[in-house]
Amino acid sequence: MTAPIVAPIDPPVSRALRFTLGDWNNRASVRTSEHDYLLPPDLEQQLETRHWFPPGFLAYLNHPAIEALGQTVTHRLSSNHLVYFLDYTTLLEHRIVNRSVETIIHGELKVHIPSRMKTAALQLYTDEGYHALFSNSLAEQIARFYGISLRPVMPHRITRLNTLLDHAPETHRALAWFLVGFVSETIIAKELLDVCRDNLVSSVRAMLRDHLADEARHSRYFSEVFHYLWLTLNNRQRMFAARLLLDIIRIFFEADERWLRESLYSAGIGETTLTEILGGLTTPQATLQRTRSGADATLQALKKAGFFDLSYNQQLFMKAGLIDG
Repeated sequence: MTAPIVAPIDPPVSRALRFTLGDWNNRASVRTSEHDYLLPPDLEQQLETRHWFPPGFLAYLNHPAIEALGQTVTHRLSSNHLVYFLDYTTLLEHRIVNRSVETIIHGELKVHIPSRMKTAALQLYTDEGYHALFSNSLAEQIARFYGISLRPVMPHRITRLNTLLDHAPETHRALAWFLVGFVSETIIAKELLDVCRDNLVSSVRAMLRDHLADEARHSRYFSEVFHYLWLTLNNRQRMFAARLLLDIIRIFFEADERWLRESLYSAGIGETTLTEILGGLTTPQATLQRTRSGADATLQALKKAGFFDLSYNQQLFMKAGLIDG
């Protein structure tokens, strides 16, 4: 039987929880970046030694049938992935993250919102609009360069998140929106950090580094707000949040089979190779491995907030294979 949960209605603001984005006026990319994110004039030369997207994130590029097709096909598949990622980012920032931020700004969470928390939320909202803008701009350029016409597509992840949110009980709907934003922002910061380590086309690297600089602050902010909010939740809200968080985290690491099939097919990849690649990416073991690796920052934020101090939450995530005993 789960031990009763006692939570204060309106916890005081801890000195450790600052709820700010730091020196936002002088650090946010929307305020300070000098990059134009235009494809470089020496693009063809850069592609001799650089990538559109890190090959380490696209394990299927190592398939013998794809390697045999040479660098031109590898670059095309990488550009397909980058355009998909940028289109997804545009949708995520506008339709998911900023909707999540609105729950903080407009008091939908039904808790006291400190003024610093609200100000930072408005700043973060502005950042995400700019991220959508430069993601769309770069995606348009790459799509024109390669003649990519099958876009924008509705990413599997966005569809799954929307379905999850649509089925959330009305009494918990605002909390559900916030939790999706929390997971998204803590995951993307680590993802961008890993991506930026690769030797990428200069304009892609500049855009991703500007995005990363913002998202690192966003991740800390959402982690602090989650910690603050977690202290206000009652038993039913915490039980709902625990189960929903597990579902959200899983969704972020599911493979988009439909899109990947279309991307590979557009590059002339045969059905046998398609089946082999998709089979390797969609097994429960492969999905769990991606989740454990990619959700580390989210899990650490949960731990810091005391989420795993409750035996129910700990057992739930251990059973799912996301944490060890």
